[in-house]
Amino acid sequence: MEIRRRKIILVDDNMATLTMGKNMLKTFYEVYPAPSAAKMFALLENVQPDLILLDIEMPEMDGYETIRLLKDDAKFLDTPVIFLTAKSDEGSELEGLNLGAVDYMSKPFSAPLLLKRIETHLLFASQKKELRKTNANLSETVFIKTRQVFDLENSVLNTVAELVEFRDSVTGGHVSRTQKYLQFLIEKLIEENIYQDEVSTWDLNFLLPSAQLHDVGKIAISDAILNKPGKLTEEEFETMKSHVVIGVDVIERIEQNTSGHEFLRHAKVIAGTHHEKWNGGGYPLGLSGRNIPLEGRLMAIADVYDALISRRPYKKPFTTRESERIIEEGRGTHFDPVLVDIFRMVSGKFAEIVEEYMDEETGGFKEEPLEERRIAV
Repeated sequence: MEIRRRKIILVDDNMATLTMGKNMLKTFYEVYPAPSAAKMFALLENVQPDLILLDIEMPEMDGYETIRLLKDDAKFLDTPVIFLTAKSDEGSELEGLNLGAVDYMSKPFSAPLLLKRIETHLLFASQKKELRKTNANLSETVFIKTRQVFDLENSVLNTVAELVEFRDSVTGGHVSRTQKYLQFLIEKLIEENIYQDEVSTWDLNFLLPSAQLHDVGKIAISDAILNKPGKLTEEEFETMKSHVVIGVDVIERIEQNTSGHEFLRHAKVIAGTHHEKWNGGGYPLGLSGRNIPLEGRLMAIADVYDALISRRPYKKPFTTRESERIIEEGRGTHFDPVLVDIFRMVSGKFAEIVEEYMDEETGGFKEEPLEERRIAV
C-alpha cells in the first residue's frame, strides 16, 4: 500500500528561499510554494496541508496577520505553523508563539535542522489527532456504558413499581398512565413558559421515569387493606396514608447505597408530596400553596384524575368529562390553580389515554404489555 506523502505549504516572498526550501523538502514531502499570503489562501481552497512554513516579513500581509486569519478557520485550527524569519529577538518569537505557531526558525536555516523540526511537529500533530480520536471513542464508550447502567437502574426500579401495582388488583396500568399524564402537563408548562424557573432546572430523562415510584410505599401495606372490596375504615385509611412516608423511606434507603442522583431526588419529592393539597388539607406534612414542590403538585392532578376514571370496588369509574369537572372544582383547594388551567389545555390528551386503555366490555382497563409500561425518554 502506497504511503501518503505529507503536504507542506511554504510561504515566502523571496523567490530564492522558495526555490531552496522546495528543493530541501521535495524528496520527503509534497511541497506547495506560495510567494504571498494571498497565494497561500488561494491554495488552501484546494489543499489541506499537514504543515505550513510561514515567513513573517512579507509585503501586503505579514506572517502575524496571516496566522491570525488562518487560526480563525476551524478547518486549519490544528494545522501546525512554523514561522520562518530573519528576526532573532525574543519578543518577535514570543509574539509568533502566542498567535499559534508551534515553532520559530531563523533564516538562513540548515536542511537537516529544518527537516528534523518538520518531522517532530508532524509527529506531534499526528499524535494529537490520534489522542483526540481516542478521547472521542472513550467518551462514546462512557456514554454508552452510562446509558446502559441508567437503563438497568430504571428497569429495576420500574419492576419494583410494577410489583407494587400488581399487588393492588384495582389499579392496573396506573403507573404507566400517570407518567403519560405528567408528561402532557410538563410539556404544556414548557410550551406556555409557566413556572419556567423551576421547570428549566429539570432533566425530564430523570423526572418522568422517577414518577413510577410515587406509590412505592404501598409495598408495605397489607393485602387486606390494599385490596379491600369496599371503603376503608378511618383506621385503615390512616394505615393506607402511611404509604407516603414509607415510600420516602424506601427511596432514601436506595440513596444511601448510591451517589446522589437526580432520578432519586425527583422520585422522593413526588412520592412524598403528591397527596398534599393546595389549601394545606393534604398529607403527610400539610403543606400548602407553593410550599408544595411543583413535581408533587403536578403529580397530584395526574394521580387524582386516574383514580377518578378507574373502577374501584366501592365505585364505578367516572367519565372523562366528570373527572375533568371534579379536577376543575378542586382549583385553589386541592390543586394549584395555575396547574388546573394547564390541565384544561391538555385534558383532551388525558381522555385519549383513557380511551386507548379502556376495556369497553368490563369498564376497566386492558392489561398493558410490560414493554409498553415504560415511557420512552
